[in-house]
Amino acid sequence: MPAFKYEALSPEGRSSSGLLEADNARAARAQLRSKGLVPLAVEAVEQQGAETGPGMSFMRRRVFGATGLAVWTRQLAGLVGSGLPIERALTALADEAEDPRQAELLAQLRAEVNAGSPFARALASAPREFDEVYRAVVAAGEQSGALGAVLERLADDLEQRQELRAKLIGAMAYPAIVSLIAVLIVIFLVSYVVPQIASVFTSSKRALPLLTVVMLGFSDFVRHWGWALLAALVAGLSGLSWALRRSPAFRERFDAGLLRLPLLGRLARGYNGARFAATLAMLAGAGVPILKALQAAAETLSNRAMRADALDALVQVREGAPLGAALAGKKRFPGILAMFARLGEQTGQLPQMLERAARQLGAEVQRRAMAAATLLEPLLIVAMGGLVMMIVLAVLLPIIQLNTWVK
Repeated sequence: MPAFKYEALSPEGRSSSGLLEADNARAARAQLRSKGLVPLAVEAVEQQGAETGPGMSFMRRRVFGATGLAVWTRQLAGLVGSGLPIERALTALADEAEDPRQAELLAQLRAEVNAGSPFARALASAPREFDEVYRAVVAAGEQSGALGAVLERLADDLEQRQELRAKLIGAMAYPAIVSLIAVLIVIFLVSYVVPQIASVFTSSKRALPLLTVVMLGFSDFVRHWGWALLAALVAGLSGLSWALRRSPAFRERFDAGLLRLPLLGRLARGYNGARFAATLAMLAGAGVPILKALQAAAETLSNRAMRADALDALVQVREGAPLGAALAGKKRFPGILAMFARLGEQTGQLPQMLERAARQLGAEVQRRAMAAATLLEPLLIVAMGGLVMMIVLAVLLPIIQLNTWVK
C-alpha cells in the first residue's frame, strides 16, 4: 500500500503533518476527514530509488550516512530481536525519526511490507540506501528465521567498516593539511614577498647571487603562469576522473598500477582484502550460498583490478575449485586471505576463519597507515623548513653582498 505525506488543519485551526498509508490520494484524504482533519496537501512519498531526471539520483543526498545506517540497523535489530514484527518495528522507528526524509523512507518500506513483500524486497525499492550486500544478508536472515541476529551481525560489520575507514582518514588527514598549508605559504612567499624585497636590489645593476636569480625567475613564472598551471592541473584531474568513470578498462589498469606503488599499494591491498573477507564472512555466516556471497563481496571492492580477480575466482569456484585455491592464484589479494580460506574449508569454519583474516588485515592496514603518518609528519616539516630557508637565503644573500660592497 502506498504511503502519503500530508498537511492538514484540525477543527481548532492547528496545523499538523505526518505520514499515512492508503490506496490512493483520494483514500488518504478520506482518512484525514474521518479523523476530523481538513486536508491541505496530500502527496505520495517519492520512491527513494526513482529518478526524476538525468543525474538527479547522483545529486540527491542519501538519507542514511555510513554511521547513520549502522545505528539504524542496530536499532532495528534490537526491536526485531525482542520479538516485534518487522512492520511494527518500522513504524516505531518512523515515529522516532527526526529527519523527515528518513521518516518518508521508513514509511515507504513499511508500505511495501504491509503489501506482502519480504523485507529484503522492500529494501530493494531504495537501492541507493541499501546496497546488494545489505539486502542479501537481510534476505538470508528472513529465510533462516533469525533476522534479529543477522541484523546484529550486519550492524557490527557496518560499524567495523566505518571505524577502519575513519582511522585511515584520520591517519592521513594531518599530513594532507600540513602539505596544503606548506604549499600555500610557499606560493605566498614566492609570488608576493620575494618580488617586493628583491626589487630593491635589482636597481643596483650588480650581479645578484645565483640562488636569488633562480628564485626571482621562479617567482616571475608563478606570478605570470600560475593560473595557467593551476587550470592545467584542474583540467588534468578532471580528465582523469572522467576517464576513470567512463572507461572500465582504463579504471582497471589504473587500479592495477596503484597496487604496485610501494606504500599506497600495500594499503589498498590490505583495505580491500579486509573488506572482501569481512563481507564474505558475514554473508557465509548468514547462510548465503557461497557463489552469491562471492559475487556480492566482489562488488564491494573499490579497486577494480582486485574486483576482476575476485570475479575470476568466482568462476573457478563455480567450476569446482576450492575457494582457498582460487584466491591463492590471485596475487593481488593478500596471501593471508587465501591461507585462512583454505583453513576454513578444511575445518568447516569458513565464516569464522574469514572473519579472523578480516580482523588481521584491518589491524595491519591501521598499523601501516599510522606508521606512514608518523614518518610523513617530520619529513613534511623538514621539507617545508628547507623551502622556507631557501627563500630566506635568496633574500638575505643580496643584503650580505650589498654590505660587502658598502665596506
